[in-house]
Amino acid sequence: MIGPIRANPAEVSLRRLDQHDWLVRLGAFFFRTRDYVFPLVLIAIALVTTPRPFLGRFDSDWVLDGIGILVAFSGLLLRAVVIGLKYIHRGGKDKKVHADDLVQDGIFAHCRNPLYVGNLMIAGGFLIVHNDVLAYVAGLLFFGIAYLAIVAAEERYLRGRFGAEYEEYCRRVPRFALRFAGLKATLASTEFRWRRVVRKDYGTIFTTASLAVLMVVHEQVVWHGYDGAKSTIVVACIVEGVLCALWFTAWTLKKKTGALRSLKPGERHG
Repeated sequence: MIGPIRANPAEVSLRRLDQHDWLVRLGAFFFRTRDYVFPLVLIAIALVTTPRPFLGRFDSDWVLDGIGILVAFSGLLLRAVVIGLKYIHRGGKDKKVHADDLVQDGIFAHCRNPLYVGNLMIAGGFLIVHNDVLAYVAGLLFFGIAYLAIVAAEERYLRGRFGAEYEEYCRRVPRFALRFAGLKATLASTEFRWRRVVRKDYGTIFTTASLAVLMVVHEQVVWHGYDGAKSTIVVACIVEGVLCALWFTAWTLKKKTGALRSLKPGERHG
């Protein structure tokens, strides 16, 4: 008896998202607006749904909050590793998908969209903190479709610009999964540049940390009211003040002194 045919991972990675015009158009829209639409959608989901305490117990909800924040910051860590090893011009050009060359080294030798995987982990972590069934459904649907659409738009552009080179890259490297073969060698052989992480991703770091603070405060206010959440609000204000100071420091160093610049010759700024 012949067993079920299993798809080759390389063949799976070549399934064409960019064949769907509507998905590509939606991806182009989200690519232009993601910096402010995605955080606003996450906040809206939190506001129109009700956070649920872990196992129905307020005193044990810190466990779920800790797990959610760990997942979100693991997404940040993944982004840091990706950017620290090899920067890719993420913002496009004139808010449109654009690439001067096809980046295939660093973590991009093991996953074609590691930054988007990190973003999905961040969004998923916040949904865990909030812990509401409707929020899970709405968040997973929105962010899942949104990133599939963005990837579809990028794949159409990259396939048109780089042709056979991009097709071969797709055969070797999965779209979202991480290919572990050779990963240790990649990490050992590539210089990690932390200044580039701060300079390129300080905005994402600040937004993620601020949203984590906001989500925790929101659930405490919903459950206990402003009076009952006073201590949480005070701590949150202190933490947010520190975050704002760090953001301003990174912004100042980037814009005025160039102290965070550590580009090699020929590498472009984002």
